[in-house]
Amino acid sequence: MEKKLGLGALTALVIGSMIGAGVFSLPQNMATVASPAAVIIGWTITGIGMIFLALAFQYLSRLKPDITSGVFGYAQAGFGDFVGFCSAWGYWLSAMLANVSYLVIVFSTLGMFFDQPDQILFGEGNTLLSVIGSSVLLWLVHALVLKGVQTASAINVLTTIAKLIPLFLFIVFSFIAFRWETFLFDFTGLQFGAEHDLLAQVKGTMLITVWVFIGIEGAVVVSSHAKHRKDIGRATILGLLTALTIYVLVTLLSMGVISTQTLATYQNPSMARVLTEILGPWGAVLIGCGLIISVCGAFLSWTVLASEAPYLAARDRMFPRAFRRENQAGSPVTSLLLTNCSVQIALIFVVFAGSTYDMLLVIASEMILVPYFLVGAYTLKLAIQQGERGALLWVGLGATLYGTWLLYASGLNYLLLSALLYLPGLYFYIRAKREQNVVLFNGKEKAAAGVLTIAAGCAVLLLYQGI
Repeated sequence: MEKKLGLGALTALVIGSMIGAGVFSLPQNMATVASPAAVIIGWTITGIGMIFLALAFQYLSRLKPDITSGVFGYAQAGFGDFVGFCSAWGYWLSAMLANVSYLVIVFSTLGMFFDQPDQILFGEGNTLLSVIGSSVLLWLVHALVLKGVQTASAINVLTTIAKLIPLFLFIVFSFIAFRWETFLFDFTGLQFGAEHDLLAQVKGTMLITVWVFIGIEGAVVVSSHAKHRKDIGRATILGLLTALTIYVLVTLLSMGVISTQTLATYQNPSMARVLTEILGPWGAVLIGCGLIISVCGAFLSWTVLASEAPYLAARDRMFPRAFRRENQAGSPVTSLLLTNCSVQIALIFVVFAGSTYDMLLVIASEMILVPYFLVGAYTLKLAIQQGERGALLWVGLGATLYGTWLLYASGLNYLLLSALLYLPGLYFYIRAKREQNVVLFNGKEKAAAGVLTIAAGCAVLLLYQGI
């Protein structure tokens, strides 16, 4: 009989899913696109938006206990099978690419310790040696997850605790070393002729802030394994508030230790360079070890979440029935194999394309925007259908507006390119519908599939023109 997950394990899963590689690169990532003023505005928007999204998950988990497939289950219930499938495909692809980025940053960190100017072993995590090491780690985790979600969850609790220790120490030492004159120097990024105005800077922070919050839905995705339904919403809120506090402190304190212009030039994980300025070489060792522990924990969490997505979608008849297959430990074996084979292919592509962590960050963040928007939209639709004029309506409205803002802030080019990645998923949807001997697309779904195909065609044109 399967053991169920309690509040502690669910909260650790949410924190472990969100706090991975992203936090260790936040100083450089944010400094590259924004000034301290824009960062404060960006975190304020993101914090409020993510609180609305977390509350939407909390309300939906309580009002719709029959929906156990989380993000894409809500999209399917609110807008039909095709939209639900697109949400599931986008979520899975984002999770899979997140796993690739975690492996890349682990070996990029090893490069920080072992690479020499005349001998690059690991580089930015995209050398042949890095990919060989990443592949070994990938399939070791594959074997671990096959032992069951409960086993993976227990290990995730330990790695979550271990990763919080170096982050706490970084915050303490950065607070001691913080200097207001450094933080306020060119506070708006406009004093010395910055290329972008404040609004453009704020928009530039959006994909980065979304990236570090991907995983907020962790408890919802594995809701079928929860002991109590009420713990799902609680774990989501607790995880969000913990992560938000850490992210804001790490980003803003770094900008008071090192100037924004200098931070922007640092190699990731940039937290290591910041702490080195404070503590000397031991700073890099502390953060490097913390990152490796953190990323391995997050990689484990995201392997669970990514493998759950096709399995749950197949159970809801949006993916082919083969992805419903489980082993005796309750692990979705076909879904897990699809996920990790895709990660392996992507790792090989990383070598030949020279892809970096930052590039993978952008793509993974873009793919999660539509699923998050649909959660808010379904909450809003539910409030309207029930004639609710209270908290549910405001939560739905807030989450929908935040999702709309994210789609706008990401830019049209990235939206079109994400459509190109959605298109191959139609093969799985068509195959699932043919297995059920039902009509592939109704009228609205035909229109949606047509728009998706046109957008993908525009993306091909953009790539051809080199945009």
